[in-house]
Formats: sequence, C-alpha cells, structure tokens
Amino acid sequence: MSNSGSEGWQDCGGFEKVVEKYSSVTDKATRGCIKDLFPAPSLPPSRLCPTHWPGISHESTQALRTSLKDNHKFHVFFDPRGFHNHVTHYLLALWAMGADAEIINAAYKHESAMQKLDYESPEAITAENFRDHLGDEKYYNAYLKFFTEAVRDKDLWEILEEYVFDEKANFDESGEKQPEMLNRFLDGLLHPMIHVGYGCEFGLPGMIVEGLASTAVHKASASPLIPRSLWASTPVSALESLTSRLPSALSLASSTPASAAKNVHAFTILARILKDPEFDAVSQRHDISIFTNVVETHNEALNKHVNAWTYNRSDPKEVERKIEELVWANAIIYGIGGWTKGGDFNTDFFQMHLVTSSLFLTSIAAKLKPASQEIFLRSYFVSSLVWWIGRGRPAFDIAGFFADDTAFPDPHGPFPTPHAKSLPSPASPKATTPNPWLAIIQQTLVIPDDHLPKLQRALAHYGSLYGARAACQPDFADTELPGAEKLDGTLFIRTAGLTNRRLLPGKDLNLEAAGFWDRKGFYKA
Repeated sequence: MSNSGSEGWQDCGGFEKVVEKYSSVTDKATRGCIKDLFPAPSLPPSRLCPTHWPGISHESTQALRTSLKDNHKFHVFFDPRGFHNHVTHYLLALWAMGADAEIINAAYKHESAMQKLDYESPEAITAENFRDHLGDEKYYNAYLKFFTEAVRDKDLWEILEEYVFDEKANFDESGEKQPEMLNRFLDGLLHPMIHVGYGCEFGLPGMIVEGLASTAVHKASASPLIPRSLWASTPVSALESLTSRLPSALSLASSTPASAAKNVHAFTILARILKDPEFDAVSQRHDISIFTNVVETHNEALNKHVNAWTYNRSDPKEVERKIEELVWANAIIYGIGGWTKGGDFNTDFFQMHLVTSSLFLTSIAAKLKPASQEIFLRSYFVSSLVWWIGRGRPAFDIAGFFADDTAFPDPHGPFPTPHAKSLPSPASPKATTPNPWLAIIQQTLVIPDDHLPKLQRALAHYGSLYGARAACQPDFADTELPGAEKLDGTLFIRTAGLTNRRLLPGKDLNLEAAGFWDRKGFYKA
C-alpha cells in the first residue's frame, strides 16, 4: 500500500535478521539476574518502527538512562485525578529524535518536579493474590515488584502474552469479578499500552515492568467492548505460536491491500459511524467521564460497527494491513478531524493520543501470537473509536483539507538567511526551509511540552513510511469513506505543520497556559 517498498530488507539481510539481532539483545537484558532495568536502548523489533535520528551520543544516552532510573522511584499517578507520570515517554521521544544530554536533563528537571514519590503497598502481590487488588493504585509498588521478578525469567513478549493477552489473564470460570487485563492495558487514554510500547520498541525491561504495574492499577472501563467472545476461537497450535514469533507479519510499508470485496476497511467503519444517528446524542462530558459515558450508553451500536471490521488471521500479512489501516484512521481523526476551512486547527488533547499510541502497534504486535495480534488490534480499534465518538465524532472534510495550502509548512519564528546560491533560488521559500520536517523536529526538541515531541515523532515516522503515497489508490478509494480517494502521503506533514502553527505562537506569549492542548471537543450542542 505504501510506495516505500520492501527492497530495503535486502540491505540488512531481511526482517528475520533484524528481529534475531534484537531478540538476542532483549534476551540478554531480560533473562537471568537483572542488574539493570534500563540498559541503553537497543534495536526495535521491526525495522519499520521509528528510526533513531542523528544526534544520539554516549552523553545523551547516559543522561537518558540516569533519568529513567531516577524516575522509577515515582508513582504512575502524580495526583488524585489519575493524571499519568509519563516523563519517560517524553525523554525517550527526545532521545530518539537526537536531543543532547543538556536538553534531556532540562526536560527531566522540568517534568519530574510535579511527580509523586512511590510508596510501599499494604501487602505484597503474589501469584495467589494477583487479582485481589487490580484497579487499586495503592498496590502500584507491589505490582512493580511482582513484574520485576517476572522479567528475570521470561522474554518480554512471553510476559505480555501471559499477563495481558492470554484468556486466563482476562476471564476465568469463578463467576466473580474478572481480571480483564487487556481492558486495563487500554484504559487511561491508552497510557499503559504506550508505556509498554516504549519498552518493546527500545528493549527496556524497566518500561515493561512499569507499564504492566500501571496496567494492573487501572480500571477495566470498557468491559462491554472487550468481551470474552474475543477469545472464543480455535486455540493456537504450538507450531503456530512458535512461527508467529518470527517476523513474517510486520512490514508495514510493503503491505498489499486485501480484495475490496472481502476486506472491510477501518475507513468504512468510520464512515458508517459518521452516518449513524445513534451517536448524535453524545454530549460533552467532563474529561474523566468521556470514555465511560460512551461505553455505558452506546456499546451495542459501537459493537455492531466494529464487529464488521474484517480480520483474516489465516493470512500472515493481515496484521500489517490492519495496523496500517489503524495508523491512517487515527491520523485522520486527529488531523483532518481537527481541521476546518478558515478556522483554527483543533489540537484535541484526547485525539492526539490516538496518533501517539498508534506508533506502538508495530512494536507490541511484532512477536505476539496471531490470535493475540487480532485481539489486540480489535480492542485497540474500538478503544480509539470510543475516544473519537466521545469527543463529538468530528467529520472529515478530506477534499478541503488537501486543497488547503498546508503541504509545505513554514517554520514558526524568524527565518535564516539563505545562501546566495541557494537552490532552487535564494528567493524561494525552500531556500530557508528545504525540508519542513527538519524545522519542525528542531523546534519540537526544545519547546517544554511533554506531548509535542511524541506527536511529531509519530507523524514524522509516518511521513517517512507513507510520504510517497499518491492519491486515488484503490485500497482507500474503494472504502465507504467520502473523499478517501484524495488521501495522500502529505497527510502527516500537513498535520504536523498545523499542530505547530496552532500551538507555538501561544507558547511564545504564555508558555504555561499554552501547555495544555485544545479540550473543547467537537460537540454540536
């Protein structure tokens, strides 16, 4: 589907070699006696995870590791409202985009000041009482210790299978309150998943430990949407489980569309929900009840639509196609959903997280069993849809978005003096901004906003993967989403530029007030 083809795999011996090398690093880090939960970041589980930008150094890596280790002393929530400590997400995004040690240290100092120290839990968590304290933040420290022991003996993805994706981690026959760990994994605006995603991408056992402890103390808020029936399929054979851990199924950029007659695309689900009057009644709610309101009042209608999304587990390339669908769908929800002709771009705080979280679909799914891959992607998709609907279900003026002059955004602030012999000419805007991504990332590294680097890193990665995509491709055009044929690879640079244009001028005037993204939503009344 993307024009950035698979030929590049030949240069490094294929995807299998990349994952084999990564796995050897990960196994050394996670097996045996762990002395360091936060080693230097390693290769990701897929070459199609984000690339590390130039600028990384020994000093920046040491600054990162020092901060990650120090942050381990803090609780996952820093206030009674359940606001998340995601300092580590910020630091890893900065490091991966080439920020130097001084910037990383300053960012940690800025964000760590508001964090809350962790504290001893009332009792230890064991295999016997593991389920007794799920959803109780007082037991974060105990779950942290439990998962620290778990990573001593098992591979990271073995732990994810056992404690998140296995049916036993979610449902049992007791008839009592169910553990629902996948539900918790996707709770809290997807923060537990994001935390674990960083661990998978960078090979950091400490991030897996913290992310799973965070999962354990989150609520199970989407029970009607992540039902036991998701697991009601043919058990995965031992051979399938083994072969699934080979990387045959994750090469996003070389994906081939399934037949339009057989495949129901994520865009089609968006289109059907947009037309469904059932969701017109969704009203504005306080931040903490946006998600639960939709789950409680619209779960039947939402299940009807999301269950129509097809997934052919027998096709080893299906996971790559479906991840790509979700990446584009969530980028459209935030980028095109936030755009109106002649109006200010709506940098919706909640829908922004749909983009940043989608960055980790590849790294988490890379070595899961095929059944777990499907369960994960289905559950993630429905969680994303809840947030879109809960924010007012903005429509998508795709034609207007791509007709607007936003494909080559100017950087915010003063322009450098062009070279006298600049190409194509000194008078051209390209003489001062030949690649708008470079200006965007440069500004992103130093603006003290812990969400901006994460968003721009995701959009830049998608621009690299899908930037060469032309409009009028049949896999998009044949969906039910009006205007989908006009989608092209400039979606990501346009969205990145619109985000900076909206946020940065305000930060010049009042940094703290502008530090919070748009929260007004898209409500009709």
